[in-house]
Amino acid sequence: MDDLKAPRPLAVVTGASSGIGYHLARLAAQHGHDLVVAADRPLEHAVADFKAAGARRVQAVRAELASRQGVDPLIQALQGHEVDVLMANAGHGLAGPFLEQDFGELQHVIDTRITGTLYLLQHVVRGMVARGRGRVLLTGSVAGFPPGSLHAVYNGSKAFVDAFAHALRNEIRDSGVTVTLLIPGPTDTDFFERAHFADTRAGSRQKKDDPSYVARLGFDAMLRGEADVVTGWRNDLQVATSKVAPAQTVVQVHRKIAEPEPDSGKQEHAGTTHEHPRMEQEP
Repeated sequence: MDDLKAPRPLAVVTGASSGIGYHLARLAAQHGHDLVVAADRPLEHAVADFKAAGARRVQAVRAELASRQGVDPLIQALQGHEVDVLMANAGHGLAGPFLEQDFGELQHVIDTRITGTLYLLQHVVRGMVARGRGRVLLTGSVAGFPPGSLHAVYNGSKAFVDAFAHALRNEIRDSGVTVTLLIPGPTDTDFFERAHFADTRAGSRQKKDDPSYVARLGFDAMLRGEADVVTGWRNDLQVATSKVAPAQTVVQVHRKIAEPEPDSGKQEHAGTTHEHPRMEQEP
C-alpha cells in the first residue's frame, strides 16, 4: 500500500471478513480512515464494501492470526505507517466438555484470542505511545464474566481479554492512547454455527443483537475514549449478576444454556471431532 501516511488516518482491524469486525472496519471507512484489514478467510468482498463506504486505500492481509508467525505478515504490512486506530476483534469459539476436546482446538482458541492479539497489540501500541496518540478497541464478551461450563476455554479466554484491556488502559493512561473494551452478548453472526453452539439454548433461543448495532456502540465508545461498553441492558444485567452471585450458581445457569437442546437430536455435545471452527469475528 502506497502513501498511507497522508492525509488520511489509518485503522487496523482484525477479524474484518464478517460479523462485528466487518462492521467496525466499515465504520472506520465511513469516518475517513484508510484500512489494513486481516482475517483467515477471504476478504475480497469486504474490501470492495470498505472502499464503497469511503476508504481510499484498503490493504487486505489473509493470515493465520493464532501465532506470532501468523501475525508477522500483518505487522510487515504496517511497517513505515502510523496506526491511528487498532480494533482487535479476531477470535472464535469452541463448545463442549473440556476433557473431550482436542487440545489442538483448545490451543487455537487461546492463541488466536491471546497470543496473536497480544503480539499485535504490543507492536502497534508501542508506536502509538511513542507518538502520544492513538485509539484501541478490544472485543471482549459478557462470556468473560461467568465461568462457562461447556465453554470453559472460550469463557476463560474472554475473561483474559476483559481483564487485560482494563489493565493496559491503566498502564498507559497518561500516554495519550486510549483503550476501550467492547463487551457484546449474543450477536447475530455465524459465530454460533461455526463454534457448534447452534443446538444450545444460547444459540437457538436467545435474542441476538445486530452486529452493526454492536459495532456502532463499540466504535462510538472508542471515539469518546471510554473504558468499556456493554451492548444492551440484558447483557449489562448478566455482567452485574455474574459479579455478585455465587460462582457455582452462575456456572450452573451457564451450563443450562450451553447444553444441547433435548430435541436437537444430538446426544453428544459438539466439539470433540470436528475441524477447527476457525473464524475471525466475535458474537
